[in-house]
Order: sequence, then C-alpha cells, then structure tokens
Amino acid sequence: MTDATQTANTAHSDALVLFGFTGDLANKKIFPALYAMAKRGELVPRIVGVAGRPLSDDQVHQRVRDSIENEGGGIGDGAAFDKLQQAIRYVSGDYNKPETFEALKQALAGCKRPAHYLAVPPTLFETVIQSLGKTGLAKDARLIVEKPFGRDLASAKELDAVARSVFPENSIFRIDHYLGKEAIMNLLYFRFANSFLEPLWCRDHVTSVQMTMSEDFGVGERGAFYETAGALRDVVENHLFQIVALLAMEPPKSRGFADLQAAKADVFKAMRPLEPEDLVRGQYEGYRQEKDVAPDSDVETFVALRLYVDTPRWQGVPFYLRAGKKLPNTAVEVQIQFKPPAQALFEDAGGRPNYLRFRLQPTSSIALAARVKDVGKRFVGQQRELYACESLAGEEAPYDRLLSDAMAGDPSLFTSLEAVEAAWTAVDAILVDHPKALPYPPGTWGPAAADALIAGDGGWQAPVPEQACGGERQKAA
Repeated sequence: MTDATQTANTAHSDALVLFGFTGDLANKKIFPALYAMAKRGELVPRIVGVAGRPLSDDQVHQRVRDSIENEGGGIGDGAAFDKLQQAIRYVSGDYNKPETFEALKQALAGCKRPAHYLAVPPTLFETVIQSLGKTGLAKDARLIVEKPFGRDLASAKELDAVARSVFPENSIFRIDHYLGKEAIMNLLYFRFANSFLEPLWCRDHVTSVQMTMSEDFGVGERGAFYETAGALRDVVENHLFQIVALLAMEPPKSRGFADLQAAKADVFKAMRPLEPEDLVRGQYEGYRQEKDVAPDSDVETFVALRLYVDTPRWQGVPFYLRAGKKLPNTAVEVQIQFKPPAQALFEDAGGRPNYLRFRLQPTSSIALAARVKDVGKRFVGQQRELYACESLAGEEAPYDRLLSDAMAGDPSLFTSLEAVEAAWTAVDAILVDHPKALPYPPGTWGPAAADALIAGDGGWQAPVPEQACGGERQKAA
C-alpha cells in the first residue's frame, strides 16, 4: 500500500503506550497534552509509560503533576487530573530485554488496540518496533513516531522498512508537530479559501519567497542532540519544507489525507537538488563551549539556503529559507514578494514592491503591503500593511490535536512516507558536500555570507514586531 492511496483505520485506540516516559518531550509536551485530552473527555482509559528508570507510583504521579503545573499552565480541573492519574501505569526496564516487553504486555492486559508512541532517540526505534512485533503487541495497534525520520534518505528508508515490516502503513503516524499548529493550518486555509490569490500565486507575479525561523536562545541542554542533527536536519528539512509545500503545491483534489499528501510530495519531488553554493551554514560564537558539544564541532546552528521548485507555477522563483539560534528575536515569518507594477506611472514607484506577509509564531497574522496616496495634490504615498491578526486564545496545542487524531486514526495532520523520502532527496547531497560553518556573534542575523546569498533579491526582511490583536495598524512598510 502506498501513501498516496492510504486509507484511515478509524477504530479508536483504547490505550497509549509512551516509550520515553521520563524524557524531556514527555515532560514538556505529552503530559500537558494528555491532561488537555482528559479535560475534553478524549483520554484513552489506559496509559502505560515505559522507560529505564525505576519509579514508584508516587514518583510517576508527581512527575506528571509537575509537568502540567510547570509546562501546561497548571491544574484547573481536578476531576480531569484525577482521571489522568488513574489511567497511568508504569513499566521500567531495558528496551533491549524481552522481559520489559512481557511486563508491558501484562500492563496492557485487556486492551485490544494500543497506540505505541516512540518518544525515544531514533537509535532505539528498530529495537522497540521489532520487540513489539515479537511479543504480539503490534496486532491491531498503531505506531506514532516522533521526528526526526532518519538522518538522511538512506536511514529514512531503513527506518520505514523496519516500521512497515511490523505495522501496516495506515497504522503508522509520523509526527511533525508543526503540522498541528493553528497558524500552519490557517496558511493552508487562507491559500485555498480565497479566490483573489490564485491569479497572483505564480512566477508571473512573484519575484521571490522568503521565510525566517529565528530563535533568540541557544541549544541549552540539547547539545548532544544538536551535535547529531544541526539546524538543517532539525528544522529546515521538516518544518520549513512543510511550509514551502503549503505555499507551492497545486490545489489538491480534496482535503483528504491522500490528496493533500500527494500534492505536498509533488512539491518535494520538484525541488531542485541543493548545491553547495545554495547554502550558508553558521555557528554562533560560544556554541563549542555548550554542554556535550565537541570542541572542534562544525555543526551548524544557523542555515540559510536558496531553493527552486521546478514546476510550471514556480519555475525560476527562488525560495529563501533561514533558520537559526541566538538570533535577534524568536519568530517564524513568511514573505511573498510581488513584482513591481508593469508601468511606473507614479514618481515614487521605486520603493519596495507589494508583498504578502504571514506571521506564524509567536502570534498569528496576515498582512498585505499596498501603497496608499498621501493627502495633497502630489501623487506620492507610502506603503502600508493591510493587517489581520487572529487571536489564538483557546487554541488547541499541537500535541493535543495530534495525539487526539492519532488515537482516532485520523492521519490528516501527519506526514506520509512519500513526502518524507522526497524531502530528504532534496537535501541528501548537501548533507555531505557542504561549506564549513561560519561563526557569527549571538544576537545577529547570522554570518554575512547569508546576506550575500539573497542580495540580488532585495535582502532579508527581518520579522516585523507585532502588535496585539484588535488594534489599528498604521505601520509604513
């Protein structure tokens, strides 16, 4: 069965097994998500945590409580929290030992359709998956795999071969939490729900597309992970490529999983393979002194690249992507730069042409820059943003949404095998043959070479400081 024809298995899971129960992901994201599901009445009746560390029941419950209080906004619904605590079981043991999975089987007694969430390092995926198969725990079960999906094309194929040797494709859910963000879903909706965009959304009217994913902090305690990944693997090949796919894809036949995934995969397949001259790698000064980082590390904490999507719609239009740590602010923003008017009718037409701007993080907003005439006899004016800001109060967090969908067998917001492999293909060569990482001072926009990469297309546009939703925007652009 291929991903383009995958159909959903809609039987609801009756248990969740969380491998990596004591890990950072569980603490920061999954426990708060489970509490949110409990408040909505969507929690499965049994949750089994698995990890190597021995924990008493009291320690397990305290870990969950601390997570929700520190990372999930606090416990405001005592009944929901009690329901979560009552659902949890815990199994400690070595993932390499069969007795760990026998103990898991006992903890799942009576459950018919468990979902197994692998919130563990990718090096353990094969061990866990094979053991689930050997102990019969894969029968009628689902597999939820956390990114990264391999380190390159070859390892992604190996991982998928292992997963599909035990689980059918329609029972494998590949999480990229970015796809569960409200702002990303709104990007898809805005693109295809508004008819005025379609005639402008092509190479005839767009000169370039650029996106910035900036963080004002460093790697923190994740030095060991970053040494195995770097910015290109960590956020560009997955998160930013997903945004590129939503911007560049042709209208899918429907919003169904198969049609949407096929349209996105077509974008990845059309990406021109990256060359060394298309890439700038940077490393913030002081990174080599971070915990668990090699003293001679060449791992990039910043990356800027230029790519092309060779489809009839986008042929020749450069997409500029940059992402990095210890940059001036934390934001995710996309800007689509339109061509100038065909006829320079007004004397002040030499400024920056119109653009469309999507702010995806930390706020969600859309702005269209258009020129407006100043008061007076002269035909001169300023470019101002026509600005819409969507309040995300009450937004369902990505892991809340994705876990709930996986339990229900809804694959809509997950990533297909075809799309994963096509995205890796676009960057595969550059993972090996790439320029050295250039140093940059913390608090700057990366090495100067990143500016040279985009100089011919007007330069990088820094994410615009946002106002609170509901106010009037009078910013000249």
